[in-house]
Amino acid sequence: MKNQSILVTPRSFPSELPGTCNILRQAGYDVILNPYGRVLTEDEMRRFTENVVGIIVGVDPVTERVLSNAGQLKAIAKYGAGVDNIDINAARSKGVRIRTAAGTNSVSVAELTLGLLFCLYRNIWHSTSSVKKGGWGRMRGRELSGSIVGLIGCGNIGHEVAKRLLALGAHVIVHDDKLQDTTFLQSYDVPRVPLDKLLKESDAISLHCPVTKETYHMIDSGAINIMRDGAYLVNTSRGELVDEDALYDALKSGKLSGAAQDVFSQEPPEPGCKLLELENFILTAHIGAFTKEAVHRMAITSTRNLLEMLEEDMGNR
Repeated sequence: MKNQSILVTPRSFPSELPGTCNILRQAGYDVILNPYGRVLTEDEMRRFTENVVGIIVGVDPVTERVLSNAGQLKAIAKYGAGVDNIDINAARSKGVRIRTAAGTNSVSVAELTLGLLFCLYRNIWHSTSSVKKGGWGRMRGRELSGSIVGLIGCGNIGHEVAKRLLALGAHVIVHDDKLQDTTFLQSYDVPRVPLDKLLKESDAISLHCPVTKETYHMIDSGAINIMRDGAYLVNTSRGELVDEDALYDALKSGKLSGAAQDVFSQEPPEPGCKLLELENFILTAHIGAFTKEAVHRMAITSTRNLLEMLEEDMGNR
């Protein structure tokens, strides 16, 4: 028996689900679960990964400092698609394999994106809040049908968002410098445009890209100034894509009519966060992939990915 350990960090990982922890244990591995019910800190990751051969990781930091202390680590399976929390170069230099569960949460995140767009377009949050306070607040909304929605990023999630918007009669335009397979865009007659054009022409903009040096704070005061007066912003990707101070100013001044995010620069936000004081700002608790179906798919896929990588590593010895 291997008598080796695997760390599982995601809080939503269904440890009781057949095909996850039981499969790992049956394969001869000890399983270490996140004991805190929150994202682990870098120091905690260093401690927990010191003697593990594999990690199933959510958004917890897998930095060079963490990897330098993980002398036995062979493989990392990402519980989701984005790898911006993993130092890819440091992992590669140590010979650590990485696989993602890309596509497993695309439908769930896309559906939440549509939900947030509806909330903004029809002022659902404002009306609900008014009624619960004893009022009968009515703010005139608008239809998604006929609206121009710009998607920044058109990977698996962007595809799913675009298909649903097109079915609703919206006009979709896309900016994605990294997109190589344009079959989807051609099949659905979706224009691929420069970023400035997307910012200028969109009634609403939805973010579906990873955080990189190029995309960090890509929605800043300069980008917002280019956007249409009264436009909406939705972010279900990463909080670091948006300069939150610039967003606050734009919502406060009325430059933007509203914004909805499922992600934030610090999760949860610090008490007294000024954005949360605005009625035209909606923040959900990073629930995009938190559905029964997506959790099941991510757990099964990441478990299989990790075991396959570990078996391949053993086979190459």
